[in-house]
Amino acid sequence: MKLKPETLQRIDEIIPHYPVKRSAVLMLLHAIQEDVGFISTEAIEWVATKLELQPINVLEVVTFYPMFRQKPIGRRHIKVCRTLSCALRGGYQTCETLEKEFGVHRGEVSADGEVTIEFVECLASCGTAPVVMVDDDLHENVDCARARALAAQIKQEAARRG
Repeated sequence: MKLKPETLQRIDEIIPHYPVKRSAVLMLLHAIQEDVGFISTEAIEWVATKLELQPINVLEVVTFYPMFRQKPIGRRHIKVCRTLSCALRGGYQTCETLEKEFGVHRGEVSADGEVTIEFVECLASCGTAPVVMVDDDLHENVDCARARALAAQIKQEAARRG
C-alpha cells in the first residue's frame, strides 16, 4: 500500500492522541480512505500492524461502518439520499435516472471509471428533497430533469479533462 508522505505523517500524529492505540483505528481508516479512496485488505493488515491488533479487529470496524469502502469507486462519487423525505419526493426515481444516464447500477463503477452511484442514508437536507451529493457538493430538489442536467454537466467536465 502506497500512502502519501503527508498521510503517513498525519497517521503518526493521530496515534499519540489516544491513550490506547486501538482507539485510533477509525481515524487511521479515514485518513487512508481519504488518501487511497478505499480500504484494501493490505490497508487493514497495515493498520492492524501499526496499532498492534489482529487484522480481524480492523476488518470488524471496516465492515461495521458504512462509510468505509472496500473497493475502488469512480472518480466522481454520486450519493443519492434514500430516506423518507427524499423517497417521498422522488429520490428513487432520481437514482434510477442517474443510473440510466451513466449506464451503471448502484455500487458499481461506470465502464469509463468516471462514476459510482450509491444510495445513502440522510444527507441532512430533508426540506429540499430529493437531494444528491456529488463528491462534496450538495444538490437540492433533484428531480429526474435536474438529474439528467447534472449527469450532462458531469459528462461535460469529464470530456474536458479528456
